[in-house]
Amino acid sequence: MESAQAKYHQMRDSEIKLLERIERNEQQYHLLYTNLVKLDENSVNYMEHYNKLQKKMGELLLQQEKRKVRLPKLSGHLTELQEKIQQHEQKQCDLLRSLENLEKNERTMYELDNRKDHVMTVFKVALANLAMWTRDQYFPASYSNATWGRLAPFFRLPGIVRSSQQTVEVELRPFNDRQYNRDLHLLCQQVNQKQPHLPDGRLLTFSVWTFNRPVLDEQVPRLA
Repeated sequence: MESAQAKYHQMRDSEIKLLERIERNEQQYHLLYTNLVKLDENSVNYMEHYNKLQKKMGELLLQQEKRKVRLPKLSGHLTELQEKIQQHEQKQCDLLRSLENLEKNERTMYELDNRKDHVMTVFKVALANLAMWTRDQYFPASYSNATWGRLAPFFRLPGIVRSSQQTVEVELRPFNDRQYNRDLHLLCQQVNQKQPHLPDGRLLTFSVWTFNRPVLDEQVPRLA
């Protein structure tokens, strides 16, 4: 904005000088005209002096026309610059006023404790990694690129757990979908083939509950 103000002052000086020059030329023109009127027509050198004065007056008129054409253009540029400067100053005033209002209405900021969020994020990542590892180790080949949305129904299946000193058997309730049940049987088969063991050494097995096999809820705990 400083450059615009400097340009404005420079153009303003040019306008003042142009007006002063136009005024001097007007005075000079009137002086030439006065001398022209006072010429003695009977003088020997009358025509020579007359022609010189006419030439100078013509040159002055031509210069005056050029300067008078330039003057409104210069004034227009000055007006545009002045409006831009005023708009900038108004914006500055509005900004300062907004900052003052912001300071008056400023509220105390408190640092958020996001440690719990961080812990939850760690658990979510660990759960996702565990699901992907289970998919790669035990699920059928058709699930090699499956996302959590496709795997979730298997992890949410209800069932029962039977445990003994040597084994822990997980019996899952079947789906209501034939394709899902076929995949569930394949999943249980692949888990049992790899014979995973729990940290306490017991063998972990999976099976699908069949409807012709009685289930006593009061004798075995159910999985959520």
